[in-house]
Amino acid sequence: MIMNNSMKRRQTSETFLLSAILSLSGGFQDAYTYTLRGKVFANAQTGNVVLMSEHLMRSEWMIAFKYLLPLVAFALGIIFAEQIEHKFKKSKILHWRQLVLIFEIIILFTVSIIPENLNTLANVLVSLSCSMQVQTFRKMNGLGYASTMCIGNLRGGTESLSIFLREKNKNMLKKALNYYGIIFIFAIGAGLGGIISDIIGISAILLSCVLLLIAFGMMYNEKA
Repeated sequence: MIMNNSMKRRQTSETFLLSAILSLSGGFQDAYTYTLRGKVFANAQTGNVVLMSEHLMRSEWMIAFKYLLPLVAFALGIIFAEQIEHKFKKSKILHWRQLVLIFEIIILFTVSIIPENLNTLANVLVSLSCSMQVQTFRKMNGLGYASTMCIGNLRGGTESLSIFLREKNKNMLKKALNYYGIIFIFAIGAGLGGIISDIIGISAILLSCVLLLIAFGMMYNEKA
């Protein structure tokens, strides 16, 4: 009976399935911007910091600026998502997380029609969308995780695996498998993102819109 009550309390947004859909989309977006939008990362801001710093040291100011803008957009997206949560957490029409997904879908749809000569704008918008997602969806089966990057998931999964190897605690193995599963799905999204982007072109990001729309529908009965 206790287990059933626990399952009822679990948010749809925290299930492995919805987390997997978001991670698939996150990997897709990163590959999309890197492949088609000037080799800029939408999610992996550490990579952007490295590339920005390198070009700054070479006095290549405009190239460095190209990597700075997504960083700023990522920070603004976190602020935006946090403000949405604060203002709409008690909304009875839509769950605030669904509202974030609507904004993401609108942003990514806009990116799909932005021409290649405006790649910097496209990268800014995708980074904004990604940061809103990573701020909004932070738990999976009770575990802290990220749907748009891997380093935290890799750390959490490997730590859990290490504890399992030492203590033979099956719960730790389950945690590790959850983390590694999300990383694997992110990698699939990235691989598909690179291939499909090459085939379809800039409108390929619409597939991320479809994935986010599925996530939106799954959260129909989400509780505050």
